[in-house]
Amino acid sequence: MKKPYKIRVFGKPGCPKCKTLNQRLDKELLNEKWSDFDKEYCDVETVDGLVAFASAECINPQRIPAMLITRKEKDNGEYTPLPSRDPKPEDEVCGKSKLYQYVGLQTDYTPAGKGIISPKMITAVLEEACA
Repeated sequence: MKKPYKIRVFGKPGCPKCKTLNQRLDKELLNEKWSDFDKEYCDVETVDGLVAFASAECINPQRIPAMLITRKEKDNGEYTPLPSRDPKPEDEVCGKSKLYQYVGLQTDYTPAGKGIISPKMITAVLEEACA
């Protein structure tokens, strides 16, 4: 049975930051609190991954790894990006890594973001999705 939410993780092979994001997200998803979420890894160096990335239309290719929360539509069972309830350019927990129009994260490589997507940022995004 399909879960109500699917987290699309965009990354590429050999990327240590992509590996870290996947590990942190996998660890977080072991928590029963997030049982409504599945994860789908999208390798942007494959055709399927690139199509998923292009279809998302909201992630800067220079800010991979990234993750996007999608929700299953009741009428057709397809997963579509979950709109942000509070679209703003920066978030207290997630900083500039927060996606604006959808619930998700992308890597902020500026000196302020340091290229890190922390467990606290992941949890904040999952909580926003459930709110």
